[in-house]
Amino acid sequence: MTKSDAFAQAGKQAVMQNIQGTMEFLQKYPPFNQMESAHLAFLVEHCLLRFYAAGESIIKPQDGPVEHFYIVKQGRVVGERPHSARRGTETTFEIAGGECFPLAALLGERATRTEHLAGEDTFCLLLGKSAFVKLFALSNPFRDFALRGVSSLLDQVNQQVQLRAVETLGAQYSLDTRLGELAVRQPISCQPELPLRDAVRLMHEQQVGSIVIVDANQRPQGIFTLRDLRRVIADASADLTQPIADVMTQAPFHLPPEASAFDAALAMTERHIAHVCVVSGARLVGVVSERDLFSLQRVDLVHLARTIRHAGRVETLAALRDEIQRLVDSMLAHGASSTQITRIITLLNDHTVCRVIELTLEEMGDPGIPFTWLCFGSEGRCEQTLHTDQDNGILFEASDAVEAAAIRGRLLPLAERINQHLAQCGFELCKGGIMAGNPELCLSRSEWSRRFATFVREATPENLLGSSIYFDLRAVWGPTEGCDALQRELLVLIADNSLFQRMLADNALRHRPPVGRFRDFVVARKGAEKDTLDLKVQGLTPFVDGARLLALAHGIEACGTLERLRQLVEREVVDAQDGAAYEEAYHFIQLTRMQQHQHQARQGLPYSNRLDPDTLNHLDRRILRESFRQAQRLQSSLALRYQL
Repeated sequence: MTKSDAFAQAGKQAVMQNIQGTMEFLQKYPPFNQMESAHLAFLVEHCLLRFYAAGESIIKPQDGPVEHFYIVKQGRVVGERPHSARRGTETTFEIAGGECFPLAALLGERATRTEHLAGEDTFCLLLGKSAFVKLFALSNPFRDFALRGVSSLLDQVNQQVQLRAVETLGAQYSLDTRLGELAVRQPISCQPELPLRDAVRLMHEQQVGSIVIVDANQRPQGIFTLRDLRRVIADASADLTQPIADVMTQAPFHLPPEASAFDAALAMTERHIAHVCVVSGARLVGVVSERDLFSLQRVDLVHLARTIRHAGRVETLAALRDEIQRLVDSMLAHGASSTQITRIITLLNDHTVCRVIELTLEEMGDPGIPFTWLCFGSEGRCEQTLHTDQDNGILFEASDAVEAAAIRGRLLPLAERINQHLAQCGFELCKGGIMAGNPELCLSRSEWSRRFATFVREATPENLLGSSIYFDLRAVWGPTEGCDALQRELLVLIADNSLFQRMLADNALRHRPPVGRFRDFVVARKGAEKDTLDLKVQGLTPFVDGARLLALAHGIEACGTLERLRQLVEREVVDAQDGAAYEEAYHFIQLTRMQQHQHQARQGLPYSNRLDPDTLNHLDRRILRESFRQAQRLQSSLALRYQL
């Protein structure tokens, strides 16, 4: 008997000895939770269990056509794509317990395009290709899942999420709840030398999913969670008498008690963690877990971000746009602030853009040239709403103009295809052509530098308009060093050019808030826009333009409008009371705009930023008018500062 045969036989015995336990495990996850018992039993009976040590390759392109369907029983699998834009390899996805792979390769009878590695010690259930084909024919839920992937589950998952949100969202909690109020229970902690067995016993007795390892002064040194416990158990040679410090995750992420539940939810989503330590004065004062955060944040946001990053097709990403709409509806209904919602929309949009780029690279082939996908405007400021178009570009490195032209020729077809896929996902094509597929926006770093320098030196109306778009830039995908260097150069250029600052200020006064002499609204008098005002251009733009100008003039690197205002207050460029008033006004106009979009979506109408103020109740009308007045005050201060 060969070593491979011995492994297979041992794996088969491991499954057969615990058929019921394996079925119970699978029934927690789709699509297995919708399959008939007989079909699920067929799957389990034809599976074998295989262990993969951390870092071990499970399948890779060189292995040829895929011969097994894999289900992660325990542990974590990561996808590594070679020759990425970051040079070397790049993690493109993570697969956790209950998830399966590689469906597209199996159905296409081809090799996988991505190497799958054990991200930690991992057990997988392996179903042979012939049994997979038979199960595909037997089970409708399994066949539907295999053919349509994640998108076929969205309705089911969303219904469950909404039910849980209704059941668990307490009126006393909001997105702004301080972690100090949320983490009221005394945190469970221990010393580094405590044996692993005793630490696990303590977690069991206290019914918690984590234990924080602290020093004599209660300063966090590490954290040990149920995920870590699964990893330890998977290691047959694990020593339960070893100190907990040997197996803990070091330097756990932490936030202060003043941070909000929203901050914790965002951190969990971005960092793929399930626990956040609450630390005050370097001392541990609490722990907040996913479970502690109400369903509005915990399930919708984490689920959506993960589903987007794992989507196997552009069509799946397009289907997920409806889920983002529902998340926004839910957050608006529960009193989330406009800034929190725009940050979440931008975060999910970033995930979508990254996944579209990865899928397009798989489709067209990697050009072998590192490049950075830049975003401008509202996406650059992290202030996107559901109504958004594309403002993007590409940055790459080149030694001279000849090399830059050659690289551009190779990248432009890819960029155009990415723009098309993004449009398919609901990001409208930019009518002004501000997209990476435009040769004028697919530039080397030195070409971008020259273009920005031209904007500053030659302040034509066209260049001033370009400044209001391109100077709010951010790297979404690829190396960030070039973008960072470009932003630093820009700050130096503008700080040394008072004439350009003055022209930016004059440009910032173009869009006047719609408030008349007698404090009534100024609305359009005729045409299709009769009796309406523009919430974006007339309401938000004065704050965006004013904050951008003052931030660039004073060397502030932040891109977000509100963060710029806060830093301007800290540097005493803007009075603290004025800064607070501007922030509140900006919040309210943005929230009014979002509610308008929400109403339009429900009515099946196209998104528009134009509002008839007569549709507002008396209080909202009064607050909106006062918000516009604050925009007027900001513009008046700019006119005075720059003598306009």
